[in-house]
Amino acid sequence: MKFIDTPSPNHDKRTLPVTLLVLHYTGMENGKAALERMCDPTAKVAAHYMVEEDGRIFKLVEETRRAWHAGISAWGGETDINSASIGIEIVNGGHDFGLPGFPDTQIQAVIKLSRDIMRRNVITDFGVVAHSDIAPGRKQDPGEKFPWSILADAGIGIWPDVKTTDQRILFDQNATGRQIRTIQIALAYLGYGVAVTETMDDATLNAIQAFQRRYRPTKIDGIIDVQTMETLSLLVRYKKRFST
Repeated sequence: MKFIDTPSPNHDKRTLPVTLLVLHYTGMENGKAALERMCDPTAKVAAHYMVEEDGRIFKLVEETRRAWHAGISAWGGETDINSASIGIEIVNGGHDFGLPGFPDTQIQAVIKLSRDIMRRNVITDFGVVAHSDIAPGRKQDPGEKFPWSILADAGIGIWPDVKTTDQRILFDQNATGRQIRTIQIALAYLGYGVAVTETMDDATLNAIQAFQRRYRPTKIDGIIDVQTMETLSLLVRYKKRFST
């Protein structure tokens, strides 16, 4: 695979094995601006790779190093996500620039790069996460227009085959402690950083919205409806089957 070497100083020593692949959007006006920021030592941010809209792949940090891309985040009980992951920044203006779509050429490059990273590291399909998954409420990228189903069809990540379109509300802000507990256990099992508090706290609400942004992007309201619950239940079953 051909890379454009663009070394960034924004990294340090990795202290954990790589188990996660984190996908971001750059959220800036263009790739040039994003690249300049990630190579600026005062910015203190960089991913391992950046994929341009035309499919070019820039390599900023060696995979053996801990690139500074995840920020304050958590997944599966781990809070040093930078040490446990490889980060890919995907050039896209994001929500601040109207959340444009992702060109096919770019997505094919992301697929090729992701497949190569997963092959060389111990990353399962459940280890492919969005920045919004690991930092709910703080981050929204790569956003609800990112084609997760296309990646899943290519063997990267999971896309649940949920048939229902039923969005009748099951649990809202007035849900019982037992109902909320069920949701929190399921979200935490998948990896989201929620505690089992039996109350609809901000962390739980943010995790539900992040889950919807990833797996049910047509409606992101933080409310557990039939479609959201079926998607959540199916993913839990997938993971249990995958883990046995």
